[in-house]
Amino acid sequence: MSNKTATYAKSVKKDVFSRSKFMRGTAVAGCSIVTLMAGSAKKIQMKLIKSIAAGVLLALISVTQALAGESIRILTNVVGGKNVDEHALFINEVEKQIGLKVEMIKPTSNYDQVLLTTLASGEKYDLIYGTAKQLDAFISQGALMDLSGYIKESSILSDPVRIPQAEWNMIIRDGKHYSVPNKFEGGTMPTARGDWLKEFGMNAPNSLEDWYAFFKMSKEKKGAWGLSTKGLNDIQAWMSAAGLKAGYVLNGKKRTIPYASDAAAAIYDWFGKLSKEGLMDPDFPTNGSSAMRNKFLANQVSTVTYWDAWVGLFNNLRLNDDPNTKFSAIGVGAVPGPNGKTILKRGDSSIWMIPANAENPKNAIKFLEFWHSEKGYILGTLGIEGHDYTVNGGKFSMTKEGNSHGYDHGAPRVTNSSWVNPFGSLPGVLEAQAIVMAQASPEYLPKEWSTAKKIVNKYALQAMTGVISGSEAVKKMQSELSSAKLID
Repeated sequence: MSNKTATYAKSVKKDVFSRSKFMRGTAVAGCSIVTLMAGSAKKIQMKLIKSIAAGVLLALISVTQALAGESIRILTNVVGGKNVDEHALFINEVEKQIGLKVEMIKPTSNYDQVLLTTLASGEKYDLIYGTAKQLDAFISQGALMDLSGYIKESSILSDPVRIPQAEWNMIIRDGKHYSVPNKFEGGTMPTARGDWLKEFGMNAPNSLEDWYAFFKMSKEKKGAWGLSTKGLNDIQAWMSAAGLKAGYVLNGKKRTIPYASDAAAAIYDWFGKLSKEGLMDPDFPTNGSSAMRNKFLANQVSTVTYWDAWVGLFNNLRLNDDPNTKFSAIGVGAVPGPNGKTILKRGDSSIWMIPANAENPKNAIKFLEFWHSEKGYILGTLGIEGHDYTVNGGKFSMTKEGNSHGYDHGAPRVTNSSWVNPFGSLPGVLEAQAIVMAQASPEYLPKEWSTAKKIVNKYALQAMTGVISGSEAVKKMQSELSSAKLID
């Protein structure tokens, strides 16, 4: 494994000892046959010699066949252990469940780049983790295997209860299956301090004015910022007030970017006002996800924008620290637009793909069938028995380590809505999920978005920090996007 790509994984080591032992035994047996033939040839029948030789040959063939296809090599991102030691335990559990030797490489950073480099180099994996936005490019390059036949033949993967058709619809391309869902993807939304709203005598904000009042009260009463984000990520709930959706939106065949439209100017000015009045976390342009989350947990900000699943995870983390805490995170819907419509972002499906050069595709399917089984659900949520949780008389109990992992080892929510987590749902998550399902839809992000996004971000952040006006920002965006032929 390259030192340049920091990974933590349990290396698959071929059973050299066993094979060496077998070969030594075979050699000894061969020498014995020769000795016997030399010393007492008349007592040894040729038939017996042929039988032994045939047995040795068959044994060699058997070993070769057993070694071929006994393993699976996986490149993963979020699925696995939380650290080096736990990742080894995670792999052990997978091996126990599917009966294969498992090599599961989990880069510690820059996963997308590692994935792209891996595919470009021709390095062989049997299964790779990715997202739906990568599908089209990978398919066009011939990098993926068509899994339609495997899925049709699998009683587990073709079960509409385990993987509903709605989940398949988001990742099917031209009627073919090139991937399998990893988990149920929710969406992003404002996550606010529900206990503060209650203390302030306020309802969940439903307009820009409501949000401003809540942010202002949070600063006055709690000494906290009103809002923290990770750059321009997930400000969709407020852009909804102008009826604008992130990414590209096709108007017929015409490519448009609503965040660069004239209608976006007023929303940028609203954010600029928050910044000027000290209601916006000043670090928001450079925040990472963990920094933003930590500020929310530390009472430094009243609202963050993040995944709906984290409504429950925030609550669970604080409850584990203090069972008597008054802390309460709640998910809040988008601000209705001019036509009353609300717009949130549905998450880009996380998926498993089998590369076209995979050596053991059937083993990959075996893993996927496990992952979408009850035992797979437990591993992907709770984690590893004896480490993250224990079972006594059928009763599950989380360990201290397990509680810190928030019921998330790669699939905090599974695609099978009929499966019940032994610990139920985390506080607030079902309500947040209901909002997302009612208001959210996936974004359209073609390959040119990576270039367009830089232009939008550059001027949007200047406007949101009050450096330039919203109208200046969108004019500059439109000029550069048009010159680069990124909008029509």
